Amino acid sequence: MLTLTCPCCGVSGEETEFHAGGEAHLKRYGPGSSDNDFEGYLFMRENPKGVHFERWRHVYGCGKWFLAARCTATLEVFGTYPAQTTEPPQDIKDKITAKRPGWSWRDFA
Repeated sequence: MLTLTCPCCGVSGEETEFHAGGEAHLKRYGPGSSDNDFEGYLFMRENPKGVHFERWRHVYGCGKWFLAARCTATLEVFGTYPAQTTEPPQDIKDKITAKRPGWSWRDFA
């Protein structure tokens, strides 16, 4: 089971206290976008084995959204950070790189 820490209120809990909201750091398309861009935004998602960035909501706590970096193979959580952040903080990127030599944020950006 995942153990996450909400960066907004600082509470740690099991994943059942939170709700997953899909892939993080997506370019969002809406009204006025092309059909292909909108279709890609709605349906095309990464599902990697390894490092993944996700949106989570602290449902049974403060109710706020945040982002988490974790490994889909081992369920290891590298860290959480506010939803308004455009890329993971350097300390989280450093934790991932220490465990996964050769990993690069540029592969996701």
